[in-house]
Amino acid sequence: MRRLLLAPACAMLMLPAPAHADEHDWATASDIGRDVLVVTALGLPAVQGDWQGTKQAAYSLGASFVVTTGLKLVIEEERPDGSNDESFPSGHTSASFAAAATLHKRYGWKVGVPAHIVASFVGVARVKADKHFAHDVIAGAAIGEVSGWLLTSRKNDKVQWLPWGDAHGGGVTVAMKF
Repeated sequence: MRRLLLAPACAMLMLPAPAHADEHDWATASDIGRDVLVVTALGLPAVQGDWQGTKQAAYSLGASFVVTTGLKLVIEEERPDGSNDESFPSGHTSASFAAAATLHKRYGWKVGVPAHIVASFVGVARVKADKHFAHDVIAGAAIGEVSGWLLTSRKNDKVQWLPWGDAHGGGVTVAMKF
């Protein structure tokens, strides 16, 4: 009988304890995620000697920064933590999605999907850090995604695809060269 009671107790001790991250931990995680994406978007092309890719990443990141900063100055929304009135849109998220979109469009889904997962984590972390509301993060993601897709071209132009959407739906246009 003791073994029956002891086995579940041992199993419970082996389970990991839930993580208790506070706002500071989430903010730090979002800083790291953003920085990794920005360095990767600028560094991966440079390491490969793809200077056009480095230039396009810089343009994409610069455009998202200019649009995000401009909107922060015009729309003075207080952050959830009350620290200042620069909540809308999320700069961390716009930079992260600009980097992810640039990587995705330039190098394809094998690089782009992991980059978008990290960018999404950055957005969630900004909300968990109490620095942004969900709509701040969504707007930042849209700004970054648009700048990345508009200012980046595929490294290999044999297959190109472009997501699109309108009031009635959306889809993907694919073009292939043979």
